[in-house]
Amino acid sequence: NDAMEIALKLAMGYTKRFKTISWWDSFHGAGFGPASIGGEAIFRGEISLLPGTNHVPPPDCYRCVYGHSYPDCNLECAQMIRYVIEKEGGDVAAVISETIRSTPYVPPYEYWKEVRKICDENNVVLIIDEIPHCLGRTGKMFTFQHYDILPDILVIGKSLGGGIVPIAATVAKREMDVMGHRAIGHYTHEKNPVLCAAALATIQYIEENKLVENAAIQGEYALKRLNEMKDEHKLIGDVRGKGLLLGIELVKDHKKKTRAIDEAEAVMYRCLEKGLSFKLTMGNILTLTPPLTITREEMDKALDIIDESIHEIEQQTT
Repeated sequence: NDAMEIALKLAMGYTKRFKTISWWDSFHGAGFGPASIGGEAIFRGEISLLPGTNHVPPPDCYRCVYGHSYPDCNLECAQMIRYVIEKEGGDVAAVISETIRSTPYVPPYEYWKEVRKICDENNVVLIIDEIPHCLGRTGKMFTFQHYDILPDILVIGKSLGGGIVPIAATVAKREMDVMGHRAIGHYTHEKNPVLCAAALATIQYIEENKLVENAAIQGEYALKRLNEMKDEHKLIGDVRGKGLLLGIELVKDHKKKTRAIDEAEAVMYRCLEKGLSFKLTMGNILTLTPPLTITREEMDKALDIIDESIHEIEQQTT
């Protein structure tokens, strides 16, 4: 939350502009600035928000709001960013987004290439929020590396503290170091040496134990098995993900793609009874974020539980 506030202040100070563009359905923190750029109604309702916070539809290849099918879509979701920048008349300071929204939206490779190009052409700062999945979760140290781009500002957190201690960081290009004469941070608990030591120890452990490589290997295997499960279960409409950030979207029918919300909740609780815990996203997406230390045996056990649970719920609903 604080790290995203810093990113917003830095982008606005650097560009001398005040407007932003972010995704609907996004989450960047519960503070005033992050809630304003976020796109989830539960964090935005019944309060006044920052002016100038524009939102665009996310890159949803499974449910394209433009009615297209990838790759024959001209990346309309990315072109909408260009459209909004042009309509806002040179006032847009930054485009802000998670590289992958956990996990309704996993953009195609070309999406981020196009967004990076659009930002460069319009002198707009690209802020990438990797707080939920930095440091190896997706099979690379940073998720943006999958797309061969470089953000202007990178925001990281959560796993930076090993999932235990509260620490985040705002990392920017050297040329953006223009706000040293202003106190754009100055938070009570910033620069805590104990937390910094914990973050360094976390990075060291990840590197020494090759957890990034393990996430890539186990994630590739898991996605292969999930695609096999998709062919076997009528409830599974789509599977997606990178590394150990995986999603299984349950639908009532494959043509209309009606969200199977009740069925997803039933599957979740059935899995809990069998000893497997995960969260639901958008009400119908089983969001799987196993530990980076997971073994092949543990992965198989978890996927078997999901497979069995989906089968049992399907039997009940037919």
